[in-house]
Amino acid sequence: MKRLILLCFLLVISSCKKDITNYSGNRLAILNQRSIQLDNTKIDHQIREVKKAIIVPKLDGDMNDPIWKETLWYGFDQRWLGPAYNFTDFFGRYKMAWTHEALYILVEIKDDILIDQNKNPLDSWRNDDNIEIFIDADNSGGEHQYSNNAFAYSISLDGNVIDIDEEKNPILLTNHVHSKRVTNGDVSVWEFEVTIYDDTYKEGKVNDPVILNKDQKLGFAIAYNDNDNSKERENCIGSVFVPGKEKDLGRINADIFGTIILEE
Repeated sequence: MKRLILLCFLLVISSCKKDITNYSGNRLAILNQRSIQLDNTKIDHQIREVKKAIIVPKLDGDMNDPIWKETLWYGFDQRWLGPAYNFTDFFGRYKMAWTHEALYILVEIKDDILIDQNKNPLDSWRNDDNIEIFIDADNSGGEHQYSNNAFAYSISLDGNVIDIDEEKNPILLTNHVHSKRVTNGDVSVWEFEVTIYDDTYKEGKVNDPVILNKDQKLGFAIAYNDNDNSKERENCIGSVFVPGKEKDLGRINADIFGTIILEE
């Protein structure tokens, strides 16, 4: 009888060990799978809601459109590159709105010196005063420097729009971003209409823009390159906090973009 009880006890222990091993193995498998997913998915940060414009803003460098009276200002307040600066040298802020056809951005920049030293729009364009708009249509994040996984538009003072293509060459994409700038003294007001394209975009092909809709998420950041009197830009001031020492990564990695959510 004692032998029978001992045998039953040993069988129960053995069964429990098998259950624990299987449970642990499955749990580890789930954790590993989640880790892989996190490694390949952008983590949303600087989440901001963007209001829909009932009346489309007019690109005239004026702040009197109805939507601009209803939306919040956000700051260019992150020094991505260059030495410290003061208010007399630079101050920047922006607003956003959307329609089904485009994303609209209002920017006000206080900059005492505007530089446009490179007359060829594809020559050292980032060393002039310009605004950079970063768009990730599906908010997926990831590397995009030489792909259309995301776009890094540099808009020069004369309205030219430059990005890098898949062959690692600068190209004009002026049909992606229409803009108007009005400068009075040391204050410039820019208005942008950004047509959104996703990672299916191919140069030289017929490409359909993304139709924007309520609750849609986009990766977004904006920056200003400031040059006062140098051969190269002196500062790059962005809209999103970037951890680590190297911060001027918008043109390379869409993971640093904030996340905007389209609301009505």
